[in-house]
Amino acid sequence: MLNKMTRDDLELLSYTKIAEMYLKENKKTMNTAELFKEICNLLGLSEAEYQEKIADFFQSLTTSKEFILLNDGKWDLKANHSVKIDINDIYEESDDGAENDEDNEEEDSYEDEEDDYDTPLEDDYNDDDLSDLTILDDSEIEEE
Repeated sequence: MLNKMTRDDLELLSYTKIAEMYLKENKKTMNTAELFKEICNLLGLSEAEYQEKIADFFQSLTTSKEFILLNDGKWDLKANHSVKIDINDIYEESDDGAENDEDNEEEDSYEDEEDDYDTPLEDDYNDDDLSDLTILDDSEIEEE
């Protein structure tokens, strides 16, 4: 499909859209450089343009929700991958029982600090804090 498109039609598409179509058609994973080189070939871009635009292309891939960077450093479409999470892996108990007390104390102190942030500011507000304040009239304020 991409090979049948005219250069003018391809130029209307974003690099990430062309990359998406390319990966879909070729059904293989590619690293950033290989993938962008193919896009440059399709668009007839020069080596200088390749060098100038590859960083922006990489950023587009990383921010796009259509792509996934695999462990081997190659890009593929997220649609080709499913995320499988085993709940047991997340909540798995350690085999050796309870951790040592020092680790538990560290976790407890962190949890206490975190709880402080959950307390609404209104709970810390006290009318007594305002008892020393005086309200000034416009005529009492000195101009600098």
